[in-house]
Amino acid sequence: MHHAQGPLLSVDVGERTAETVDVDDVLEAFVGGRGVCTKLAADRIPTDADPFGPENSVLFATGPLQHSQMSFTGRMSATGLSPLTGGLLSSNAGGFLSRNFVATGYAAVEVTGTSDELLAVHVTDEGVEFETVPELEGATTSEVTEYVEEAHDFGPEHTLCVGPAGENRVRFASIITSESRAFGRGGLGAVLGAKGVKLVTFDGDAAPTLDLVDVTTDVHREAATADHPMKKSGTAGMTEYASHVGALPTRYFSELSFEGAEDIGGDAVAEKKYKRGTCSACAFACKLPTRDEESGVETEGPEYETVMAFGANAGVSDLVAVMQSNQLCDELGMDTISCGDTVSAYLASEDEFGNTELVHELVEKIAYREGVGDTLAEGVARCHEQLGVENWSVKGMEFPAHDGRHLNGQGLAFATSNRGADHMYAEFYAKEYPLVPRDQAVAPEGLDGKAALVVEKENHNAVLDSAVACKFSRDFLSPERLSTLLEAPYEELQEIGARVVELERAFNNARGFDRDDDTVPYDLPSFDAALSEYYEVRGWESDGTVPGSAESAPADD
Repeated sequence: MHHAQGPLLSVDVGERTAETVDVDDVLEAFVGGRGVCTKLAADRIPTDADPFGPENSVLFATGPLQHSQMSFTGRMSATGLSPLTGGLLSSNAGGFLSRNFVATGYAAVEVTGTSDELLAVHVTDEGVEFETVPELEGATTSEVTEYVEEAHDFGPEHTLCVGPAGENRVRFASIITSESRAFGRGGLGAVLGAKGVKLVTFDGDAAPTLDLVDVTTDVHREAATADHPMKKSGTAGMTEYASHVGALPTRYFSELSFEGAEDIGGDAVAEKKYKRGTCSACAFACKLPTRDEESGVETEGPEYETVMAFGANAGVSDLVAVMQSNQLCDELGMDTISCGDTVSAYLASEDEFGNTELVHELVEKIAYREGVGDTLAEGVARCHEQLGVENWSVKGMEFPAHDGRHLNGQGLAFATSNRGADHMYAEFYAKEYPLVPRDQAVAPEGLDGKAALVVEKENHNAVLDSAVACKFSRDFLSPERLSTLLEAPYEELQEIGARVVELERAFNNARGFDRDDDTVPYDLPSFDAALSEYYEVRGWESDGTVPGSAESAPADD
């Protein structure tokens, strides 16, 4: 079976040391990306660690597919203990960083410890250099990129960094790479910020050592020639349809369709798109560089989840205002979904839906923890009682779009996801809209027979995140092709995916997570029975724990 190549580079920013560790056994068992990072994190991060403490780590990795030039492979994974959910979490980012990461020759890089000075960490195939960068305190992500270009002659495709939100430990702070691509969900940017790490660069001349089969050419050609709606408007093309069927969260989840959907949806976004956008080596080019000539706002996106969070959910039908929210989150380093939902919660508490000036003011206050922003920076689960609104989160993570009250299987998937309310963990919505061929689709109503399908989708996506391949490859990278590329039977790959999911669950069980955390804030038909069936398919206990995993659970404070 093909897997990522090279050792683990463990970088302790407190001690200013770096060492390489042989992890061949982990690579052989978990492929790369999320799988390898999850195994290493489970082995190296104590289950009672403080997410903001020195014992937590952020692990970065690519997979074997990054040794190719195939479309849908310009991605990499980051894993750590989330300050938002309190559990082990992996986040995924596209852009152009992955090939430069591979060029360092490391299979994975771990950032651990805590620095007492603001640091830049430079990783090459020759080792690690630590640079103190006090002048970058409070710098936005674009200011960091400019610094790296001027001081080191590295473009944004070599760099990941945090903005002010990460430094200020906003619990949903993201890590930004390639200027506007984010390891967005779960607050790993706040973990780097707590470690005193402002940026990490990757560069080297290590040559790819894997020879992948010629199916890569077929995938690349089909991605280039396919007439696909995402090439026009990205994921934003879902907006009007989701609103039509009643799956678009609106006005802080109080409604399921938005009268202004057309004003902020796919066609409106496409009108602002001024060039093609893509990730490294990808011919699909579904990204959305957008510009408003009148206001001068320029950003990448907004994608559908941002349209939901800062548009419909905030009661905002002004696309330029949504673009500006997207731009602010990229500059300040925050997840647009969590930030938008938390802002929408505040708007609900103040009856201020549609107030775009207030929205942008709140985004900045959150990043700098100023005034009410200090409260909102904690996220919905921690501030909803103070605001007097419902807690729209799962395991502490705010909801994306694709509402489970219409897409019931996606609702179950939100509940079971180890990551919290994340749509890409199982990506079950694709079966229920549907966005897949009819023979793979299921009706959105009800949960009968869906538990096993959720398990199958979670396992498959764990494999994609380990390979690493974009989820939007679903029309091109079939299970058969994935099996051929990785030179392993698909059943074996699904078993690897199941092990990754189980490792995450066992770690989180040891931190006190159980069935009570696998829930959603609305009723679903036969939910308890479907949840029990999910556990049975997984081979877990009826309380949502992996057998033996909760024995070392830390005592409650």
